[in-house]
Amino acid sequence: MLGDIPPEELGACDAHDHLFLRSPALPGQELDDTEAALAELRAFAALGGRAVAQWTPWGMGPCLDRLPGLSRRSGVHIIAATGMHQAKHYAPDGLERHYGALAGLFVRELTGAPVKAGMIKVAGAFHRLDDHARHVMAAAAEAHHATGAPIGVHLEAGTAALDVLDLLCGTHGVAPHRVILGHLNRFPDDGIHRQAAAAGAFLAFDGPSRAHHGTDWRLLSRLAALADAGHAHQLLLGADTVTPAARSAADGPGMPFLLSGLRPRIERELGSGLATAVFTENPARAFATRWRRP
Repeated sequence: MLGDIPPEELGACDAHDHLFLRSPALPGQELDDTEAALAELRAFAALGGRAVAQWTPWGMGPCLDRLPGLSRRSGVHIIAATGMHQAKHYAPDGLERHYGALAGLFVRELTGAPVKAGMIKVAGAFHRLDDHARHVMAAAAEAHHATGAPIGVHLEAGTAALDVLDLLCGTHGVAPHRVILGHLNRFPDDGIHRQAAAAGAFLAFDGPSRAHHGTDWRLLSRLAALADAGHAHQLLLGADTVTPAARSAADGPGMPFLLSGLRPRIERELGSGLATAVFTENPARAFATRWRRP
């Protein structure tokens, strides 16, 4: 939000979260309180957190204009997203008129807007890629090729990871290491995870604030298995806080839990080297971009 920095200055990073968000699919659960967002960032920073990637895309209330001030006040780097989520997160009559110009929209928000995004967010459907997802991912790939920005993918319930890679990388020529697959913890299939890692993508395990997914107890074993298979350099963690109740000041655990709860366990059970990779070294590479100008 405050301009490009060398990757090594990013620091400990929450690789997938939300400071602001609104959706017709989540009525009455909007994240729109600036002071609450600041409190969450400060709690994260007090534990050594230095960066947050906000995956809230275009049209879902990302509040880009508020992010520079929050970054300055908290001392936390913020990476924002452009892109588009699933169709259900938008008014039904508001999508089709944008379909023909999505790539240009994404490029403008990455390079030409007063407050620039640093990544592109897209989303799949449950166990498949619907027409909306295919259209948005094609535009995201075009914007990636024009700018160099990484693409973060919401995998619905953690599914369709290989379909996404086939489309983005096989059909549209995006390099796999420029793709971040999100929510893999929600579908803890070792075989799928290994194939996605072998393809070269970054694997994001996120959402300890989502009690209803019930997969936290498998997180460390999944990280250990992937690290043992040689993929420690591709693993990311995020809190994915999408409602006010999930913040640390409410029912939590919010952003701080990544560093107060998960990092000590990873250090103790899997080693400090893996913890450093997951929280610091890997995000610095996943979000680094050699910007191209369209």
